[in-house]
Amino acid sequence: MNNIVVINQKHNTVLADHCRFARTFLARGMGLMGRSQLEPGHGLIIYPEWSIHTFFMRFPIDVLFLDRNDQVVGKRHAMPPNRPYAGVWGARYVIELPSGVLEATATEIGDRLEVTPSPHTK
Repeated sequence: MNNIVVINQKHNTVLADHCRFARTFLARGMGLMGRSQLEPGHGLIIYPEWSIHTFFMRFPIDVLFLDRNDQVVGKRHAMPPNRPYAGVWGARYVIELPSGVLEATATEIGDRLEVTPSPHTK
């Protein structure tokens, strides 16, 4: 599914309008590895997950960590490739976005996001 939309409710801004889910063990482990870029408006929702790595990636990404209530509990701006770990205890899922999205949308810890369809349902 590639029509998942992520909106920051506080600022009423679209973070991505072409996301996909990574729900299986293999899909979560592979993430964005092997891709040469992440197009503007695209993203990957890794569910369930509270941490990521960027081994074998070729480009930096913005990363959001969200809790069960879709509230941002952590973030990383322009996380570079080949980093061993980033995580936030208490996060329920992770959204990977093109570098620069968090700054452009003023997304901060505490903001609530609307993800449609919700990652909490299959």
